[in-house]
Amino acid sequence: MKVYLDNASTTSVSKEVLEVMMPFFKEEFGNPSSLHKAGITSKKAVNNSRSKIAELLNCKRSEVFFTSCGTESTNWAIKGIAANSRTKSDIITTRIEHHATLNTCQYLESRGYTLLYVDVDNQGFVDLDHLRSLVSGNTLIVSIFMANNEIGTIQNIEEISEICDEANTFLHIDAVQAACHTSLDLTKMNVDLLSISGHKFHGPKGIGLLYIKEGTKLAPLLHGGQQEQKQRAGTENVAYIVGMTRALEVGLANLEDYVHRVNTYSKMFLKRLDEAEIDYILNGPEIGEKRLPGNLNLSFKGIDGTVLEYLLNRKGIYVSTGSACDSQSIEPSHVLTEIRVPEDYINATIRFSIGNDTTFEELNYVIDNLIDIIMKEK
Repeated sequence: MKVYLDNASTTSVSKEVLEVMMPFFKEEFGNPSSLHKAGITSKKAVNNSRSKIAELLNCKRSEVFFTSCGTESTNWAIKGIAANSRTKSDIITTRIEHHATLNTCQYLESRGYTLLYVDVDNQGFVDLDHLRSLVSGNTLIVSIFMANNEIGTIQNIEEISEICDEANTFLHIDAVQAACHTSLDLTKMNVDLLSISGHKFHGPKGIGLLYIKEGTKLAPLLHGGQQEQKQRAGTENVAYIVGMTRALEVGLANLEDYVHRVNTYSKMFLKRLDEAEIDYILNGPEIGEKRLPGNLNLSFKGIDGTVLEYLLNRKGIYVSTGSACDSQSIEPSHVLTEIRVPEDYINATIRFSIGNDTTFEELNYVIDNLIDIIMKEK
């Protein structure tokens, strides 16, 4: 049996998404900037996708900008604000962000900006009092994960937004893991910038978007043509834009059922480990509204995580020891280090990310093998 439990790193392209993409690879391949019929057809597809996404996220279509991925969106958000500023120099983030945020902020620090880190607790939640103490009249931008890709912590974005509003500073939210896993209402959230990536919710890799609230001024990251309201140069990836839009539509329509099902699976997973008396820690919040559905980041005592991953892989079980973007590192995850996972557990951490296609039978197969491997490795 083959079981894929690494959905936090990427998901398969769903059948309904692939179906709407296919015509734009062959029959409707026109450049959206061309003025002939083939180009106009592609342009309409891009415009319709922008309107549909705006409807789904409760924002204006003029606030939706297509990019190549979540990393580009995050880079553009932070660097774009920085390039447009002449008076403020403080940047605030946490130490448990995705490296798209951390490395961008550290790059700007090397260019003379002041980088400040807001504390998080042992479940990964932002210390709101500390954030209040850090923001000031010199704060340029605050950039925060909406939902952590490793430990699943869902932040209180509305309260973070209120703090940023009071300080008159920009707020960027990395919602790459959050989209189609928790609700997104951009009007209610009241953020200035928000990043999304299509491949995290059964869309294709290589497509993302950046929400830019009306009135927020960003310098372009890419220079060239007039695409994306003259803000993001490059020929639009029509097939992928259409695919991501359909994936978002399907994902949000099924959100309630998805959350209920995968949370039920997660609880069953932990119950079976408890019944087998496996010594583990669930990193991040308890299963529920403040944790990404299907995210199980587990640290096991006294076992080598890479060995455990290898042995699971031999059984056809595909999991991750952390973020796939950092899988080449032999050091413990920066997220786990920051939330202070005990030393005798941290090196045996596996992230099981249950997905939309995971079945009950598959999950039991994984748990059976996991318990068997751990018992033998003791």
